[in-house]
Amino acid sequence: MTGVYMHALGDEADQLHARVRDRYDIGPDDDVAWVGRGLMDITRGTLAVPALYAMTTRNLLFPEHGEEVPFTVTTVGFRTENGHEALTTRRAFRFDGTRRRFDSLTVWDDENDRLLDFLGRGGHIASELHPRVENGALVVEGGRQWARLGGRYLSVPGPLGADIEVRDRYDEADERFHVTATVESALAGHILGYRGTFDQKTEPMERVPSDLRPTTVGSLPPV
Repeated sequence: MTGVYMHALGDEADQLHARVRDRYDIGPDDDVAWVGRGLMDITRGTLAVPALYAMTTRNLLFPEHGEEVPFTVTTVGFRTENGHEALTTRRAFRFDGTRRRFDSLTVWDDENDRLLDFLGRGGHIASELHPRVENGALVVEGGRQWARLGGRYLSVPGPLGADIEVRDRYDEADERFHVTATVESALAGHILGYRGTFDQKTEPMERVPSDLRPTTVGSLPPV
């Protein structure tokens, strides 16, 4: 089964490096999870620190920073209760004495031809994703964003939203994945960023457990 990013990229997916394509081509009929392990250098701005502390309760962003932080990333595909194809990405960072998680559920909205990301446990923040391919790497930028209030997704005004970019590539020289992610804000400046490398292997997973389903997707944000 084609993965959610393959739906969004269409024919452009053929330009991905083969290892990157394998990483993002996981679908609901694949009885495996991809598990990557490596080290990340993590930065964060100062103005957003109070908000970052609050986000830790939802497995969203976090205030810690440092170099060579041990990191794992787990991705698994499944189908939601409403039939949407979905991909969970669970990132875990191990700081001294503290472990932080950043979870997201990426859903393909087949009816409206769009890729949506539901962030953190409960998916209270949602964002459009716009992927493209550059020199074999997958580049993903965020688009419109919404906040869920009272069971409805309300549009987040542009100045209050965040600019998100993730670059994921495979390096033949060191045989590792290289990832760079940045979260910026027009109001707060730099919010969070990480850069590092990891290797990856598959692990059998016949049934996706509840902790790898960070949110239940009911109604989608408006078009």
